[in-house]
Amino acid sequence: MDTERISETSVLNDEEASLEKSLRPQTLDEYIGQEKIKRNLAVFIQAAKQRQESLDHILLFGPPGLGKTTLAMIVANELGTKLHTITGPAIERTGDLAAVLTVLGPGDVLFIDEIHRIPKSAEEILYSAMEDFCIDILIGKSEETKRSVRVPLPPFTLVGATTKAGMISSPLRDRFGIIGHLEYYKPEELFQIIRRSASILDTVIDDEGAMEIARRSRGTPRVANRLLKRVRDFAQIKGNGLITKAIADQGLLALDIDSEGLDTMDRRILSAIIDQFRGGPVGIETLASTLGEGRDTLEYMVEPFLLQQGFIQRTPRGRIATEKTYQHLGRVISERRAV
Repeated sequence: MDTERISETSVLNDEEASLEKSLRPQTLDEYIGQEKIKRNLAVFIQAAKQRQESLDHILLFGPPGLGKTTLAMIVANELGTKLHTITGPAIERTGDLAAVLTVLGPGDVLFIDEIHRIPKSAEEILYSAMEDFCIDILIGKSEETKRSVRVPLPPFTLVGATTKAGMISSPLRDRFGIIGHLEYYKPEELFQIIRRSASILDTVIDDEGAMEIARRSRGTPRVANRLLKRVRDFAQIKGNGLITKAIADQGLLALDIDSEGLDTMDRRILSAIIDQFRGGPVGIETLASTLGEGRDTLEYMVEPFLLQQGFIQRTPRGRIATEKTYQHLGRVISERRAV
């Protein structure tokens, strides 16, 4: 997959990482969008603080870039406790998870990103940690000396995040008391995020420029902030520093982001469905093989936005291109599709 694809998660250098962190809201009041989740979390956090209890465990799921990590940070900030972060793939052995759990302080928040990717053995350790605030650890080097030791843990809050909720086992999912589904943002919400980020970046942007970026940001705050930073460069070099609609359009087109927010990969997928499979239906495995991409990349990183925007439909026989796709790409619906 194109490593420069604007909607993909990429490894940031120290300066970029610091900039990303500065754009993150720190409280629920600063957080824009996901209103239902925000309202509920505000109640749950306030109630837990009044009872002087740890907040119940939280599972957040939805497409990448919608603010799951930011919400975990905010939960810790609102509780006034420390945030500990680890990713599912980083937990290779049960000891890796035990090492993190045993350093938690009372009321701390443990954030596990990509929680669907933790090994089964580590998942089983989480069961007792989440329910009983303890873990059983085997000590001893030989079979004769090995024994299980129960290690108590302080009450803590686990925040799990995933883009693949269906891959989380039922026993693990059932141990989360709070479950939130993050949805794509509306352009009006992204407009507010862009205006806020522009202020933090000391960038001048007018309303039309902000809305143009918002419309073409795939409903995703992470993408909106990345596009804002790149368009800011065009405003600085090609204009007078002010981001207008014209400058935003110039910069986004240079980045291969079209008027509907589709990038090169999106258009490759849609063109393949039309040109190589006469509009579909085509199975996801066949489509991934044709494009030389991984199934997970298409199914979880690209397809949700195309479905949400009405460019493709999922049927029992596979994916099909919609009339909107033909119109957007300037294609004529074939006789086969028209029947």
